[in-house]
Amino acid sequence: MEGVTLTSLVREPVEGQSGALWRLRRRTRQLDANVVRFPAGHAVAAHTETEVDVLVVVVAGGGTLTVGGTARELRPGMVVLVPRGKARGIGAGPDGLTLLTAHRRRTGLRIGRRSPARSGPPECAVHLVCGSCHRHAIEVDARYCSACGTPLPERRAAG
Repeated sequence: MEGVTLTSLVREPVEGQSGALWRLRRRTRQLDANVVRFPAGHAVAAHTETEVDVLVVVVAGGGTLTVGGTARELRPGMVVLVPRGKARGIGAGPDGLTLLTAHRRRTGLRIGRRSPARSGPPECAVHLVCGSCHRHAIEVDARYCSACGTPLPERRAAG
């Protein structure tokens, strides 16, 4: 069994600490869950998650969640379902923002060809490591870290 006491994670935030404070790690899980801290004023640009709905629970602080062009103020204790296919962006307020997110685990790596087939040199996988929380993105087309929302660097050709 995995778990964490949320009050211990948010009781004494470390100055400037951001990214994933905790996440589920069991390899055979069906669910992804993360506790993510955004420092004051930090924003994640609007992006679209096409594969999974995401449940967001505001643990501490506050900010703004924009889904499909509609902004919503976030306060501790709020629970919001962010549907897949809708553009979403988030901004932390002056006290920062700590969220618990949960969603069905995304599809893992598959053996075989991607569609459509690409020509040219193979893509380099090194960029699929988040510069903020160091999580490895497993999605072939990942543009944002699924743990902390940080934009991932652009793809580049290997070689």
